[in-house]
Amino acid sequence: MKAVAGHMANEKVVGWMQGRMEFGPRALGSRSIVGDARSTKMQTVMNVKIKFRESFRPFAPSVLRSRVHEYFEVREEEDSPYMLLVAGVRDEKRSADSMDGLVGLDKLRVKRSEVPAITHVDYSARVQTVDPDRHGRYHALITEFERQTGCPVIINTSFNVRGEPIVCSPEHAYRVFMATNMDILVMERFVLRKDDQPKADGFSREEHLAKFDLD
Repeated sequence: MKAVAGHMANEKVVGWMQGRMEFGPRALGSRSIVGDARSTKMQTVMNVKIKFRESFRPFAPSVLRSRVHEYFEVREEEDSPYMLLVAGVRDEKRSADSMDGLVGLDKLRVKRSEVPAITHVDYSARVQTVDPDRHGRYHALITEFERQTGCPVIINTSFNVRGEPIVCSPEHAYRVFMATNMDILVMERFVLRKDDQPKADGFSREEHLAKFDLD
């Protein structure tokens, strides 16, 4: 966990595959792409270089259940383990930078809060609370990230590229890892660095992405 959290703190994009797949419309820490929510560039990097979609698309935060009320406008006891709650970022976490007079993509260039990568232009976020009972290893990752950075919030988006299903098998996860600009792949306790991977014979990034509707 220490090494993976350290990569995230250094603005690396991490593919995270642990245990069984989630059942439902959200990636909840078993098939996720995760990153540093404090980064001012991470929203654009993940959208353009990983998900192959428009740069303005918002991302959702995963936050330690015990700290959610410190960052978002929710009650201290409120829970959102399935990423179904939309809440505003608390006023004290918002940036003093003004978006007055800005339109469209210009709003993305403003640091909207202490966690800009998951703060939409209206200061909202779709929150997932993470606890040790439901999300043991994922909770441990965020806890270690908080220990290193002081921030209990990370980006969580589904482990796929636009137009394809969420990854299921290790083989599928590795192919998406190689076909995108993802930096690190974590499958169970195995950590793979993109820089260490050999060029796979017969694998074409362009052919892989052409299978899916990336419009």
